[in-house]
Amino acid sequence: MSALLSPFLASTNIIDVFEHCDVVGQVITSLLAVFSIIAWAVMFGKRSELNMLRRLNRNFERHLRDQKNILDLPESLRERRDIPYADLFSDAVEAYWKSAAIGKEKGMDSMRFRLEHTENALHRALARQTLRYESSMIFLASIVSGAPFLGLLGTVWGVMDAFSAVSLQQTASIQTLAPGVSAALLTTISGLLVAIPCLFGYNLLFASTKRLITELENYASSLADRIELEST
Repeated sequence: MSALLSPFLASTNIIDVFEHCDVVGQVITSLLAVFSIIAWAVMFGKRSELNMLRRLNRNFERHLRDQKNILDLPESLRERRDIPYADLFSDAVEAYWKSAAIGKEKGMDSMRFRLEHTENALHRALARQTLRYESSMIFLASIVSGAPFLGLLGTVWGVMDAFSAVSLQQTASIQTLAPGVSAALLTTISGLLVAIPCLFGYNLLFASTKRLITELENYASSLADRIELEST
């Protein structure tokens, strides 16, 4: 099999095909190459970020579980805003004590008043951290959907270029058609080589993001329950 394919592989030089492309084909192929590099960097970076956040969340939750009263913990524990769980915890506790102080000043302090403000703060922090989890996913989704269309644009342009060469030279020889057709196929392959890995990477990252968001929602719910139980 390799002996049969070796002549074909030897005659197929991507660099030569790229050099024989017109300006439009070269620009599209170059753009797709740049997008591919950026997409791989984003996928690896996002995976590393999600793994780090999950590890930090577990460590913080384990530490918080060992505390008897989370409402009276030192303020130094609330300064870790880089940890999603700590960010929710900080906003919840700050909202609790702030609403307690305001309620005492206005003579309307009650447990319901404190818990309502605490839950509102948790919802805001939850939305903020959800956006943090989902950052960069829009870019990957755009690459997945846009790369094949860029490749298709190059394909159509290459076919048009091939037919233009035929009309000018008034001959349909392989030498006349080859540059345009090879350029068209190069952009098609480039678009698929960018979109396919990004599609699998996006799906894996999307599943991880959704799992982390669900864990964050469960943590917010359990945190609200614990604050309510400790404040009664």
